Amino acid sequence: MNYQSPDQAPGLRLHFNENTAGCSPAVIAALHALTREEASYYPDYAPITAKCERYFDVAPNWVQVTNGLDEGLHLAAQAAAIAQPGFAALVIEPAFEMYAASVEAVGGRVITIMPEPDFSFPLDRILAAIAPDLRLIYLTDPNNPTGLGIPPDCVEAIAAAAPQATVLVDEAYAEFSGRTFIGPALDRHRNLVVGRTFAKAHGLAALRTGALIAHPDALAPLRRVMPPFSVNIAAVRALEAALDDPAHLEWYVGESIVSRDRIYDFCRRFGIGCLPSEANFVLLRIGDQAAALTDALRERGILVRDKSRAPGCAGCIRITAGVVAHTERCLEELEDLLAPRPR
Repeated sequence: MNYQSPDQAPGLRLHFNENTAGCSPAVIAALHALTREEASYYPDYAPITAKCERYFDVAPNWVQVTNGLDEGLHLAAQAAAIAQPGFAALVIEPAFEMYAASVEAVGGRVITIMPEPDFSFPLDRILAAIAPDLRLIYLTDPNNPTGLGIPPDCVEAIAAAAPQATVLVDEAYAEFSGRTFIGPALDRHRNLVVGRTFAKAHGLAALRTGALIAHPDALAPLRRVMPPFSVNIAAVRALEAALDDPAHLEWYVGESIVSRDRIYDFCRRFGIGCLPSEANFVLLRIGDQAAALTDALRERGILVRDKSRAPGCAGCIRITAGVVAHTERCLEELEDLLAPRPR
């Protein structure tokens, strides 16, 4: 699979769910403070791992820092391939493209669960797809691109039904949903792993920092295939500074929540269908105009994502809900395209 890199065209970037405000100023200060010696030595991960354990409120050895969450997704696939060459993995659509890419890269077989018309969580079909060769299940909570959460108890039901499989719950947007699966269930089900990223809410997308959180027994096979120094020192220092500035995180999450509400109001006014999102984006059902509106907004310097090719998402666009002023500018231009005003 050829993974598409982010569109680097100039404009207001509301198409990749990034932090549209930028990282904490403390992150930039930390990067400026890097010394020549730090750049020349392999990083010591103990301090940042301990800081992450406190952030996630888990015991020592329950966190593995990774080079973005993408590395964690791939580690899970590598470990599954070692346990059973030619293994099967379950992907529930619509889904992040890197799930299938990670499985296929190590010779695994992807079993796809297609979405319901209303995107309701297909628990029965997931349970029915569990087979002896199933070694990996990717779940997303909340989902990208729908923004919908997984109903309570579903994750544990899946983990209990597939004890031979690693169940990786991708919580890339947990700071926006206010929910997490990190807790006692990870001890009850030693095949459960939670994946987190610091790209979205903390604004560290370009610095590639993520984490896997699980009981040490669940992390052990993933750690065996992880390179020894995959997270660079700039990412380590940036993450330390970001975690030390909870006020910046709280402010940005608050902006995102207000922006989501502004998008909902806009959709109600124009009779546009949209899904109630728990993430920092909203999926709009635009219809046949989706591609044309995406192109027209680009011409006006605003980048949104046409998701029409994603399973179940025909005619949909996804808009990042970040800084309120950015959202308002996007909606003003979208309104002008839908109901042109004299200029």
